[in-house]
Order: sequence, then C-alpha cells, then structure tokens
Amino acid sequence: MTTMAKAPAKTSVKATAAKKAAPKKVATQKTSSSAPSLEKTGEEILKKLKSLDLDHQLQADLEWCLGSFKYDKNPIGLIESAERAVVVFKDALNKKMKGVTAKTINDIEKVLK
Repeated sequence: MTTMAKAPAKTSVKATAAKKAAPKKVATQKTSSSAPSLEKTGEEILKKLKSLDLDHQLQADLEWCLGSFKYDKNPIGLIESAERAVVVFKDALNKKMKGVTAKTINDIEKVLK
C-alpha cells in the first residue's frame, strides 16, 4: 500500500490579487476622508453665503474660483476667497447673525492652514 501525500491547495490568481489589492483600497479611503478638501470647503462657504444672502461679490468670486480650481487645480484664488469669507463670517458672528457659528469659521481656518 502506498500512501499519497495531500497536494497543497491551489490558490487562484484572482484570490491572490484580491488579497494584495484590498489593503491599498482601505488606505486610500482613509486619506481622502481624513482632511476636508479646499474644494469642498469652498462649496460649503458659497452655500452658506447664499443662504444668508451675504456679500454678493464674494459669492460671484467664489463661483468663478471654484470653476477655475476644478479646471486647473490652482488654489490661489480659492484660498483668497476663503480668507475673505472668514472676515465676512466673523463680522456676521459679531452682529449675532443667525446661521453663523464659531465652528463654521474654525473649520474654514483649519483648511486654510
């Protein structure tokens, strides 16, 4: 009688590739959600300015800068507009305008740093 050794189980190429790809996918998700983006912050600023009916010129500038940033990824104009928005929001906060919070201002300042 001869005893046959068990042959090792074959792993498919797909299973091996899936194991290697899984950690990379998890890592990209963490980095994209960890810090708020300048573009998203700009959109939130614009939304807040429109809802409060504040500084129409700044609204127009932000719309233009967002479009420009989406096209060429140059953040200079968007950063300058966000800095102007901080001043507008601080003024509205000092006037106790409903809808403007210190958290909103702090969130914008974090992105600008």
